[in-house]
Amino acid sequence: MDLRFTNSLSRTKEIFAPIDPENVRIYLCGPTVYDRAHLGNARPSIVFDVLQRLLRHVYGADKVTYARNFTDVDDKINATALARKEAGATGTLEELIAERSEETVSWYHADMDALGIERPDHEPRATQYISQMIGMIEDLIAKGHAYAAEGHALFRVRSYKDYGKLSGRSVDDMIAGARVEVAPFKEDPMDFVLWKPSSDVEPGWDSPWGRGRPGWHIECSAMIEALFGPSFDIHGGGNDLQFPHHENEIAQSCCASPDHGFAKVWLHNEMLQVEGKKMSKSLGNFFTVRDLLDKGVPGEVIRYVFLSTHYRKPMDWTDEKAKAAEATLRQWRTLLADADATGPDEAVVEAIADDLNTAGAIAKLHAMAKEIAANPQKDCFYEKGVMLASAHMLGLLTPELAGWTEVSVDLSSLEQRLADARVVAMENKDFSSVDALKQALVAAGVEVRMSKAGVELVPGPGFDAAAVDKL
Repeated sequence: MDLRFTNSLSRTKEIFAPIDPENVRIYLCGPTVYDRAHLGNARPSIVFDVLQRLLRHVYGADKVTYARNFTDVDDKINATALARKEAGATGTLEELIAERSEETVSWYHADMDALGIERPDHEPRATQYISQMIGMIEDLIAKGHAYAAEGHALFRVRSYKDYGKLSGRSVDDMIAGARVEVAPFKEDPMDFVLWKPSSDVEPGWDSPWGRGRPGWHIECSAMIEALFGPSFDIHGGGNDLQFPHHENEIAQSCCASPDHGFAKVWLHNEMLQVEGKKMSKSLGNFFTVRDLLDKGVPGEVIRYVFLSTHYRKPMDWTDEKAKAAEATLRQWRTLLADADATGPDEAVVEAIADDLNTAGAIAKLHAMAKEIAANPQKDCFYEKGVMLASAHMLGLLTPELAGWTEVSVDLSSLEQRLADARVVAMENKDFSSVDALKQALVAAGVEVRMSKAGVELVPGPGFDAAAVDKL
């Protein structure tokens, strides 16, 4: 089966051919661990989770190596730790920084687990690869691609002739249109920091340029080199990382290893919106993955909403989409409750193989569910097993994400109350009390099923146990 991905470097959809089919290597730029992951942070992780599932299906589970890093050297982490120290927290600043990093890594794992995202094979942390970063910087200086100045080490952007190829801009255009830090020790305004000095209260490591810490861009280059070597298959992240982070990674790594091409394919996902607007704290529509989970939105629902939009298109999170996703997933889990996964449908795999067309794959699942539901008397356990395995390719309907549809609540007293109200209403021809109770139940996420046989209440999408208790 041909896999096709849109390569940001070539700006075309290409047939994917791994460097080594026995060891397909993919790398995703992970989070900076200073706070909870906001909703937008989850999108690249979900995209790459589907990618690694596809690659393992095609090449073999043990033939794919997936790495996603943690940036645990960062000024925001330092600022958070310093604020804790000033607020009276005990311990050195280094200890508080390490404590904050451990805390946020555990948060990230918990949140991504709730979304059904499988743990990568490698989760390197920047602080574990400082010596490799120093070694790469020394090599770049020796080759004339970098220089030391006033405790800093900087990369000579103009020494790499292909700089700007990923983002499609020339260096001069970047200088004209970008806010670049103009420092007296820079040879060129576009030169970027590989190493910078640390003050006495900042974390730092000894280096040939004095006590300091690495710049952001060199971290990924050094970690990738250590894990994968000078070339590998796929690198990805949000399109906000395309410039300058990924552009700078390419420059560093290709200058350090000029006979290799670093990443063969670049995948970038588009950004996320909330109710049609850019997510921001100033608009009051900024929230984390944990905010949604704590509000009772199941992780599987969040995942489904994300996958309903192609990764290269802007994704709009809305409450309406979440409710529709919840209803669909409840239906599918009920429909396939007695099924065992067999093998995925070829059409679903082909959709995912076509540039991770998850929206197309979900459309195939809808068609399969409709066919199965329309033939309840047919012996279709095999077809159910195919649908279940197909959903697993997207990380949906997995055992790990099960359980959220099972609401243990006794609605019998409300059923009797509604039934009694209906009897009275039929006698006096006044259904206002029946309608009011039905509306309250529906608002609390309860499906109201009324027939000649009686009244049945079933927890539905958006079920709110607290609201039901008040009734």
